[in-house]
Parts: sequence; structure tokens; C-alpha cells
Amino acid sequence: MSFKFPTAMNYNSKMRGRFAPTPSGPLHLGSLVAALASYADIKIRGGEWLLRIEDVDKTRSRKIFEEQILAELERHALYWDGPIVRQSERDGQYQRALDQLQEKSLVYACSCSRRKLQELRCPENSEGELVYPGVCRMSGALTAADEFPSKLSIRFRVQQGTYQFVDEWMGECRGCVADEVGDFVVRRADGCFTYHLAVVVDDHLQGIDRVVRGRDILPLTGRHLLLQRALGYGSPAYVHLPLVLSEDGDKLSKSRSAAALSKGCAIANLCLAVKHLGLDVKKEDFATPAEVVQFAVNNWHSIDRKMVSQK
Repeated sequence: MSFKFPTAMNYNSKMRGRFAPTPSGPLHLGSLVAALASYADIKIRGGEWLLRIEDVDKTRSRKIFEEQILAELERHALYWDGPIVRQSERDGQYQRALDQLQEKSLVYACSCSRRKLQELRCPENSEGELVYPGVCRMSGALTAADEFPSKLSIRFRVQQGTYQFVDEWMGECRGCVADEVGDFVVRRADGCFTYHLAVVVDDHLQGIDRVVRGRDILPLTGRHLLLQRALGYGSPAYVHLPLVLSEDGDKLSKSRSAAALSKGCAIANLCLAVKHLGLDVKKEDFATPAEVVQFAVNNWHSIDRKMVSQK
């Protein structure tokens, strides 16, 4: 079975894009590239650029990092439209989506720990996750009338079959979630909703038409497509950007303690981001950060994505 996914319907008069950082560390160059690219991508279409703080994982998120991220976006002339949305304030929306999945018998309770899965010698995927073999599929089955058990994770029941979609930077993408990760967790044993469920619900409720983000999220997109289909949502257009790598070849990330953006020249930081996207710029050509941002917007459609992808 093969699933093709439609693009989302636009619920508003304007198209909508978003930047959705996790406040687990300061903004680094990789984050700035994603912010600038998502801004340019939606602004050249005359759309709205929304800011969502992805703090659904309350154990990792810190208010001080959120404050730093907001300040850095403003310092780099990246101004968002409308109010900020915080996932930590949206548990009710995620629970309603989980209830919908339960009504369709698409979720079940799971008592398996990582240690147990390691003892079962489950293979590890490219994201460091153990591919789930469906141990609790039968024993954890939930009817529409059942309450979700506490202290157990809730997994989404993945059907066999391939997914496919066209990424506007990477081209045609396809895969099989059953092989990539198996039945995946949508609510953790500690009661925290996972990124996968939260991002799908938020993109739908906010009417997001275009998702521009780093290529590290590409392997997770199949799960998002399956959840969108199960919940009756449309799918946004996807653009997965080349990653900014450190000197040793690893991606920049907060979990690897990537250096924060230079506190000196915002123009220089933006020019580095623009160069990563494949455009030739010199910081001497700009007087303000806003000019660099506008340059990125004006030249967004001229970026040769195939050439940049090969770098």
C-alpha cells in the first residue's frame, strides 16, 4: 500500500509559514538559517510568519532560553506576525487529537522500556531510536470508552505501506514508517505529549501552509504524514534545508552545545546564514540587519536548491 499526501487547505486569506524553535538552548547559526529561510519563503508569497515555541517537552525547555531566542530574532530583524503560541499551553488540543485517534482504534498503551527493547535486540534506526516490534499491540488495546492509563506510553498503530511526498528542496521522498520506527509514541509514560503529535496538531490548527525546517527532521516527516492522514488533516508543503555543520562535520544542535550566535554584528550573522543558503553576499553591502533579511526575501526564488544540496 502506498500513501500520497495532499497539500493543506489555506484557512486564511494569507498563506502561513512558521518558525518553531525549542527553548533548550540559545539560538545558533543553524537555527538562524532555518528562521531566515522560513521567513523568506513565506514573505516572498506575501504571507504571515508565525512564531511557535515548541516547549511541549517541559523537562528540556527553559524560560531563559525562550527569552534569549525572542531577543535574538528581533536583533536580526526577524519579526513575527500575531501572538506567540507555546506548546506548553496546548495540552487540551493534543488530548482532543489523541481522543480522536483512540476512537479510531489507532493508539494503544505500551509498558515497554528502552531496556526491554534492547533485551529484545530491536534494531536501531538512523535517529538512535529502537524500531518497535509491536509487543503491546494486543495487550495494550484501548476502546473508545477506556481512560488512558497513567505511567504507560501511548503508541500510534502504524499500518504497513509506503509514504511519498515531494519536498521542494530534496525532491521526491518516500519511505515506510513501519520499517523506519514501527509503532511510535504519541504520549510518553510521564504524560508528556510527543513532538510528533504536537507539531501535527499545531500546524493544522494554525493553518500552516508551508513548513521550512532543517534536514534533520526529514526522517521524521513520514510519521507526521501518517498522523495528518489519521486525523483528517491536509499536509503542508515541505522544504527541508541543508544542515549547518560544525568543524568536525556534526550538525549544530543545542544538545551538542552548539555555540550561540555572535553577540557582535547581526549583519555578519545574517550574511553567514544567507551564504549557507547559496547566495553570495558581503556584509559591507548592508547597513542594517533588515536589509540582509530583505535581500534574502527578494532572492529566495533564485536559489539553486540542487546545487546547495550537494555542498
